[in-house]
Amino acid sequence: MNRLMRAIIAVVFIAVIAVSAISITQNIGGSLRADITEQRLYTLSEGTKAIVEQLNQPVKIKLYYTKTAAMKGPDQIRFFNNYYTFVKALLDEYVSTSKGKIQLEVIDPRPFSDEEVDAIRYGLKRFAINEEENFFFGMVLQTQFGVEKTVPFFSPDRQNFVEYDISYLIDTAMTRQKTRVGIISSLSLMGDTGYMAQMMAAQGRQPQQPWGLVRHLQQSYEVNQLDTEVDEIRDVDILLVIHPKGFSEKTQFAIDQYVLKGGRAIVCVDPHCIADRPDPMAMQMGRMPESNSNLPELLRAWGLEMPANTFAGDRALAVTGSFRPNERPQKIIGILALTRPQDCFNEDTVITAELNKVNMMFPGVLKKTAVEGQESGVRLTPLLTTTSRGNAWRISSPYELAMPDHAALLARFTDGSAPVNMGYLMTGRPKSAFPNGIQIEDTEADADAEGDEQEKKMKTVTGLTEAAADCAVIVFSDVDFVSDIVAYRDSFFGITVVDDNASLMLNAIEDLGGSSNLIAIRSRGNFKRPFTVVDEIERQAEEETAGEEAKINAEIAGFQQKLNEILSSARGEEGKIIEAQILNEKMAVEAKIRELQTQLRKVKMQKVRRIENLGITLRNLCTLPGPAIILLIAISLGVRRSMMKRHYISHASDA
Repeated sequence: MNRLMRAIIAVVFIAVIAVSAISITQNIGGSLRADITEQRLYTLSEGTKAIVEQLNQPVKIKLYYTKTAAMKGPDQIRFFNNYYTFVKALLDEYVSTSKGKIQLEVIDPRPFSDEEVDAIRYGLKRFAINEEENFFFGMVLQTQFGVEKTVPFFSPDRQNFVEYDISYLIDTAMTRQKTRVGIISSLSLMGDTGYMAQMMAAQGRQPQQPWGLVRHLQQSYEVNQLDTEVDEIRDVDILLVIHPKGFSEKTQFAIDQYVLKGGRAIVCVDPHCIADRPDPMAMQMGRMPESNSNLPELLRAWGLEMPANTFAGDRALAVTGSFRPNERPQKIIGILALTRPQDCFNEDTVITAELNKVNMMFPGVLKKTAVEGQESGVRLTPLLTTTSRGNAWRISSPYELAMPDHAALLARFTDGSAPVNMGYLMTGRPKSAFPNGIQIEDTEADADAEGDEQEKKMKTVTGLTEAAADCAVIVFSDVDFVSDIVAYRDSFFGITVVDDNASLMLNAIEDLGGSSNLIAIRSRGNFKRPFTVVDEIERQAEEETAGEEAKINAEIAGFQQKLNEILSSARGEEGKIIEAQILNEKMAVEAKIRELQTQLRKVKMQKVRRIENLGITLRNLCTLPGPAIILLIAISLGVRRSMMKRHYISHASDA
């Protein structure tokens, strides 16, 4: 047997051994898993384990994923391959934890097959890839008593909530009924419905869609909108009060009594709501549209207050961006990105403990009212805060935010020495904001009176003056954080969630709903990891260059003023006489301005170069070790082989 044949046989044996080893490892070690991700993305939370352990009947899960079509589909489809791997691994954990109670079946619905027909019958969403292929990525849960629950599509907007969605299906299939959520708002959160939707369609216009938050809630809850002139709030498990602008005393009294009767509420007020679009008719008439909302009497009864025209600010949390074309990005003190590394979330409450990033736009400042808060017997737990360098900043008039000068607002801001609060959880037994009741019009009195003889009579409506049971109210000083402007983004497959804004609201609803198992699941981790080192470099560079930039900008402004003075001095006949002298001065000043602008660019380049140097270092660390190790191994083997060869030759010569 020659050397070539021996080499071929050796390669064949190595391939057989490798395939056998992989097969044995998959079969024997299939139950052995190690989650090495920092946020334990592939590990079931304690809430899920509790739900699975309480299963009293077998559950079958069918995971539909068009894997064959996804391998050859466009980029938007191939994106889901990694997502499918994650969902499959998570479902395997469910099967392992259930000890046989959960069975998993993975199905690839091919065109014109019975599996594809079943996927359509179950109501799973499908996306056409071509004339024959449809893309499915959903799940069906079945119990032995005929209960069927589905995830129509594992959309990217639920990527952070995958475990919650699966556990929610299991939980609701066994025991729970849908929680009733009532929404009362001055905004059209529910979109155009009924007559308005029909009128828009008749005009050939697209009716306004519900907010992304509402569409999320409708997947898991029974959602209804309440009239803003409601007399009494009934048949509601969780009440959402979103942007209560101009709410009447009657409506506020209804909210007050709902809470005092043991109701659970989430209130979002806002000193400047971007989502509150101005009325074009009012603007044409010269009236400044109001975009603020507040419930001062109710907040005071709950031990809180939100000062008007006052906002929370923090240089460390302010986002960087630009609002105009060709404008350099700058820090915007009115838009804050709250993050976990900055200690912006209360780690001791399940509502915020696992959040990673929440974006807020012009949030207000929530303060405790010392006297009222202590006397009412309520407990206030902060949820959202700035860093210790945060501070409040004010505007003299809402007109300042119509066309805001963000550079001027940032220049006026001063760092503080204590965190500023933007969210609170109130628990306990508060007193009524209307202890003496309210006066409303008595529509039943003198109903038979005619014309001017009919007098407008009032009557007093009273209710509870103190809570009859423990209450819970969550107050946020921002509305935009759950709007489509901030919390959601359009994508190929519809809206997608941005960061943890939706998580915060859904956490709050689930916590007030009383399901401790489910609240322990949501927002376990974030697939997007922040570049903390890069952020720190940018922060340090900005601190180091802030003084120099301010000095250069001041010099540029001075020379610009001098240039304007030179140009304004050249007028009439006098301008013709000294035209040459003025032109020389103008050129000299412009040259100085260009020189200062060059210095400013060099100062700003320091930050860019530090980040680029970090990228080069990381690239070298990632690419050089592999070839270097291989080279060292090759050199070592070469030296060893040379030494053995010399040793063999020396022994042969001695013999």
